Amino acid sequence: METCNDFRKDSSYIKRRRSPSVIVIGAGFAGISAARALHNASFKVVLLESRGRIGGRAYTDYTFGFPVDMGAAWLHGACQKNPLAPVIGRLGLPLYRTSGDDSILFDHDLESYALYDTDGNQVPQELVKHVGGIFESILKETEKLRLEISDDISMAKAIAIVFETRPDLRLEGLGDKVLKWYLCRLEGWFAADADTISLKSWDEEVLLPGGHALMVRGYRPVINTLARGLDIRLGHRVSKIIRDKMGVEVIVDNGKSFVADAAVITVPLGVLKSNSIKFEPKLPNWKEEAIRDIAVGTENKIALHFDRVFWPNVEFLGVVSSSSYSCSYFLNLHKATGHPVLVYMPAGKLAHDLEKLTDEAAASFAFQQLKQILPDASKPIQYLVSHWGTDVNSLGSYSYDAMGKPHYLFERLRIPVDNLFFAGEATSLAFTGTVHGAFSTGLMAAEECQMRVLEKYGALDLFHPAMAQDQELLSPPLLISRI
Repeated sequence: METCNDFRKDSSYIKRRRSPSVIVIGAGFAGISAARALHNASFKVVLLESRGRIGGRAYTDYTFGFPVDMGAAWLHGACQKNPLAPVIGRLGLPLYRTSGDDSILFDHDLESYALYDTDGNQVPQELVKHVGGIFESILKETEKLRLEISDDISMAKAIAIVFETRPDLRLEGLGDKVLKWYLCRLEGWFAADADTISLKSWDEEVLLPGGHALMVRGYRPVINTLARGLDIRLGHRVSKIIRDKMGVEVIVDNGKSFVADAAVITVPLGVLKSNSIKFEPKLPNWKEEAIRDIAVGTENKIALHFDRVFWPNVEFLGVVSSSSYSCSYFLNLHKATGHPVLVYMPAGKLAHDLEKLTDEAAASFAFQQLKQILPDASKPIQYLVSHWGTDVNSLGSYSYDAMGKPHYLFERLRIPVDNLFFAGEATSLAFTGTVHGAFSTGLMAAEECQMRVLEKYGALDLFHPAMAQDQELLSPPLLISRI
């Protein structure tokens, strides 16, 4: 037991405590930001993390001798309005803007695509741009469709209906394959297949201005800075959370127990879905419904490190094909970071299928996709493979709106239950699936937790909003480049 008094046995627990206390579960961006804000508010904070590292689904790997983000890598909304801008700006971390477009469809500028067919012939750039415009028109038609129907349908079905009502938007031959590639990229945004994505809610996410930018040095410097000075217990996998009017008790796998006034739960939605954490008493039905019905997608990365650059100086290399499943795309890290690395990014069913392979076989599959379009490609000297879908600490990459499920479930997932507070990208109604979404919900949970606990202590006059903690009035501008 980590404290002298068990809140379930000692009714004078609160009165005798020297400072309010909180247990934060999960050391990703949501957990770290919540712990940082509560620590700054003079709370006693213990942060429990199941992994042997911090960062959660933001993981910067240095195996190649330089940083490669194998999880979150972009800042979506490269502007001062982004909640992470003050931290990134103060650290002077460089960003590489991949697109100034604020849409989810074009997170890279069209001129930075190099698409090929499976015979290795490059698709003319005029056709790439033309089909991009067609795909935008198709999505606008789906917007009209959802106003006409009462029940939700999948994006795949909606697009099929559009083709029936607007046959002029149909494409044949190579153009149709390029269209399938754009659908593949849309699926990559949600880490899910189009036949599971909600027509009603797919574009509910709020997109900040400034376009999309890669973290050139990775996210690790940001998470390390936010974590500095916090009491973080690595290798502490939570198995049970017990709550009552006096506080919470959190039990980890090795039997160790922690008690506090409240807990902030920031574990990934996939972990909550697995029921590996038992709640006593059980969570209310509305909370369990949110956990059950919000969908989690999977997108993985296979990073291939080469001894030389043999590919064109574009941001994306793509393979067009007759189905979105068989399309491929590679992120060119050399253009953004100067390192000879291509990152293959399978999503949805393809990501799940590749997770069944060994790392060597998965890397070989990615290389064979590359060989289709660049026959003279040299073999990689190193590779890295992520497993976000099967990793017991994540069980998925990020959340999205499933067909037939209301968007307000994300807000329900965030709402506190007694002295339990929830944060993470899946609790962000506006910024679902993003790092800044996770970060901002951590701050929000910290603020709500601080108010609730200080109210219990009769010390609300000591309350200072978490959002104002550790923030300078004027933060340095973001360092954004475009090579």
